[in-house]
Amino acid sequence: MKKTCLFLLICLFATDVGAQTILKLWNGNPPTSNGITESEKQENWRISNVTEPDIAVYLPEKSKNTRTAVIICPGGGYSRLAYDHEGIQFAEWLKSQGIAGIILKYRLPNGYKEIPLQDAQQAISIVRSKANEWDIDQNKVGIAGFSAGGHLASTASTHFTSGNTRPDFSILFYPVITMKEGITHGGSRYNLLGKSPSLSDLHIYSNEKQVNANTPPTIIMLSDDDKAVIPQNSIMYYDALKKNSIPATMYVFPTGGHGWGMNTNFKYHNQMLSLLKLWLEATVIK
Repeated sequence: MKKTCLFLLICLFATDVGAQTILKLWNGNPPTSNGITESEKQENWRISNVTEPDIAVYLPEKSKNTRTAVIICPGGGYSRLAYDHEGIQFAEWLKSQGIAGIILKYRLPNGYKEIPLQDAQQAISIVRSKANEWDIDQNKVGIAGFSAGGHLASTASTHFTSGNTRPDFSILFYPVITMKEGITHGGSRYNLLGKSPSLSDLHIYSNEKQVNANTPPTIIMLSDDDKAVIPQNSIMYYDALKKNSIPATMYVFPTGGHGWGMNTNFKYHNQMLSLLKLWLEATVIK
């Protein structure tokens, strides 16, 4: 038992290396339980059984600070979080660009559909409440997401309840967008909405149908040969953004499949980061 506890502590420490601040998302218990009773587990940088959400804050050097922040939602099919190459590594890159990278360790839904969005909105609110302390412009708080984390980021971008919970911009990597059969990612839909989702839930969580004139500017990046989350997800969201006159950019790389994140063996890794940097400079930082 002592060895197991020590191992978990080592894993937790390794996860948080580089973050200046780790903050619990909620004071006391979260507003809703996801019904997961097993202990949180980390294996090969994948975190599962998340019931206690937090944010890990990577602040840039003062000399580089652009006063911009990005809340990062790692992917993992709503069953786990790919915390390293879709979390820590991206936060470190943002930090090097003068942008605060803030990793959201969100609760996994386990069929309780409202839970990830609760955590994302709470994270946005916390970042804005800490804007003076962290030297962040309250009007430059964006959200990024990978795969199922991209679904969460696009949900936060279309389901916000006030200006305080609305992201100012969105960065979506190979995102799950729709819940439509044959296009959605089946595992993400099952873990979010359960085995037999209602027609209402299928509509509400198909985010291409929730875009409106207040949806924030968005960049989408994906691979043409993605078989896990097929490109139609991104295309549908891009089309919805343009129909609502939302500034939108989409880059489709010829190859790479799914889940490359910040992996340097992704053939277009350097080009991807260069394009993202240009977009951030032109659209957000200015």
